[in-house]
Amino acid sequence: MSDTPDPRRQHVTVDGPRIVTARLVLRPWSLSDAVAALAVYGEADVARWLAPAMSRVPDAAAMEEVLRRWIDECSALEPPAGRWAVELAGTGELIGGAAILPLPPDGVDLEIGWQLAPPMWGKGLAAEAGHGAAHYAFTMGVDELFAVVRPRNARGIAAARRAGMEWVGETDKYYGLTLQVYRLREGDLDVPPLPSSGYPS
Repeated sequence: MSDTPDPRRQHVTVDGPRIVTARLVLRPWSLSDAVAALAVYGEADVARWLAPAMSRVPDAAAMEEVLRRWIDECSALEPPAGRWAVELAGTGELIGGAAILPLPPDGVDLEIGWQLAPPMWGKGLAAEAGHGAAHYAFTMGVDELFAVVRPRNARGIAAARRAGMEWVGETDKYYGLTLQVYRLREGDLDVPPLPSSGYPS
């Protein structure tokens, strides 16, 4: 039996701009996060799944500019859209990022996404971060959230399923790519996980 907690069975606290789960704190980004954030967005294994929306960040100076842009963009977004740094609750170590953003091309659908530093993979933390951000969005009156995942991104697909998302099909509507689409509704946060065969590999 796994020691990894089911992210959908955990209590989530929203404290202003901070979202707290059992093991994580999601908080606004700061320019001082640049070096730690580079350990996420400077990793080729992370960035390969973010293109074309984002390329691999080459160094701390470039990461600081990305963070500056994100912070500026967030000030203009209407909640629940936003971006958060993800840190371990016990240590404050920054391990990733999460976001809820309007999906192109029309900005009507909201996309939920998360990225973690590779050493943090396989611990259920990505799904927990997604669950926390989704909980926040649903308290703001959002009806549904979407995740779009490249078909070969097995880790991203697994995290979406662990967060309670349902596969709804394949589309080329977003980003000019063929993507798997997953949807999350408020009630989906509390449903039992489907077996691994329940989604495309």
